[in-house]
Amino acid sequence: MGILLNGKNLVKKYYVGGETIYALNDASVEITSGHLTILRGRSGSGKTTLINQLCLLDRPDSGELIFDGKDAVNANDKWRDDFRRKNCGVIFQSVALMPHMTAIENVDFAMRIAGIKHTERRERSLECLSIVGLSNRASHLPAELSGGEQQRVAIARAIAHRPKVIFADEPTAELDTQTGLQVFKVFMDLIEKEEVTIIMTTHDPAFIELSNNIYTMTDGVITDER
Repeated sequence: MGILLNGKNLVKKYYVGGETIYALNDASVEITSGHLTILRGRSGSGKTTLINQLCLLDRPDSGELIFDGKDAVNANDKWRDDFRRKNCGVIFQSVALMPHMTAIENVDFAMRIAGIKHTERRERSLECLSIVGLSNRASHLPAELSGGEQQRVAIARAIAHRPKVIFADEPTAELDTQTGLQVFKVFMDLIEKEEVTIIMTTHDPAFIELSNNIYTMTDGVITDER
């Protein structure tokens, strides 16, 4: 297991009413391949800003970001878009499933966007739904699924193109504790079975206690690492 993602001295700032606001202030992280890393902190602490930098959705104002040995900060937009599409899966707090598509169609649609051939998509879609325990719900629309089931479809969608890393931004925030723990177990199974790396933001102590790789953030600063 090596270092997959290395962010050094990342800074992201905004100017509001003549004042400089630091969403990230000299933040450094090392993400080990095949592990779960948690970014913890209260709302507004900078967790989402950091995850947006790490998954190449945004650029830092300064600092370094080496992703799988490649300089991701100074790369052009096309390279970053192509690299993210191939190597990253993203899960949001809001599952954002297509409401008029079944579970399997939602997973298939994500692979279609990634350019995966039609002949490969159905088998992989069924495989991913099986991984998250939803084989028997493949033909159901999102409205026919519980909140936890919808989130598991979102996870299946995120892993379908076999990314190297999954970014999960508060994926259990809208779920009750028991359902959230079920989703967390799915993450741990994915690390073992799919050999994927997962970076997850949360402020829920139930999940923090179950992870060994934790960065604590306060006002854009990493205040603790273990």
